[in-house]
Amino acid sequence: MNRRDLLKAIMSIVAAKGIAGTALAAGRKMPVLFVGHGSPMNVLRDNGFTRHLNRLGESLPKPRAVLVVSAHWIDDKPALSSTEEPDTMYDFGGFPEALYEVNYPCQGDPALANHLAGNLKRYSSELDEHRGLDHGAWTVLHHLYPKANIPVIQLAMSRNFTVEEHLELGGALGQLRNEGVLILGSGNIVHNLRRLDRSAEAITPDWAEAFDRLIKNALLQRDFEQLLARDSSKHPLWQLSHPTIEHYVPLLYALGATTEDDEISFPYEGFDSGSISMRSVRFG
Repeated sequence: MNRRDLLKAIMSIVAAKGIAGTALAAGRKMPVLFVGHGSPMNVLRDNGFTRHLNRLGESLPKPRAVLVVSAHWIDDKPALSSTEEPDTMYDFGGFPEALYEVNYPCQGDPALANHLAGNLKRYSSELDEHRGLDHGAWTVLHHLYPKANIPVIQLAMSRNFTVEEHLELGGALGQLRNEGVLILGSGNIVHNLRRLDRSAEAITPDWAEAFDRLIKNALLQRDFEQLLARDSSKHPLWQLSHPTIEHYVPLLYALGATTEDDEISFPYEGFDSGSISMRSVRFG
């Protein structure tokens, strides 16, 4: 397809989806984000991390919808939420009552979910008409888009996929950037709950800082050998930083949706509870 035909195809998508006023209408494709979400208590906090999300939301081109890949939705197949009014899910326990009173009343986007499911048939994707927003999604969106005025859908990560397949599926999402959709991965680059230190004097251990820096450099160099842990035996920090990898995998979806031309920046760097990396990554 030549450039002229490609532009025609893109503009036909714009007309069909009514995307006027989005980044695409201005001749830009949407950036991609990965956010370290950390504790759900961040939804109640006013700190450097939450303020950076406020600033980030204000600086981004306004999307027509957000697609979230969260560490907290894992299924047998890559399901898509097609709920018209997704509930705010309190998928945690033992927190103050004030946290359970927070509601994020955004709309869903069943049309987008159906459209995307059609594009992902080869991955055996399914629709979930009842799925709400888990805390990996809404605690971030609460600060990113506090007016809850952007439709949101979620994509479940398949527990049966390899890391390469997660990255590949992220690549299949990349076209959404040309349709005014913001792709948001929500997890943590370092996540080992057994090593938390919730004290006020918590110090980030060397191994956590080293792994966070390792992945930052691998992103900048697009070092897929490292990012996919193809030889994790060379770096024992992998096992220490991720006893299970569900909080790392959303980064692969974000990365997969990008190209080498996308500038990479880090809107926030830091740790919570000693060893939880709160690093955010912006592509494009």
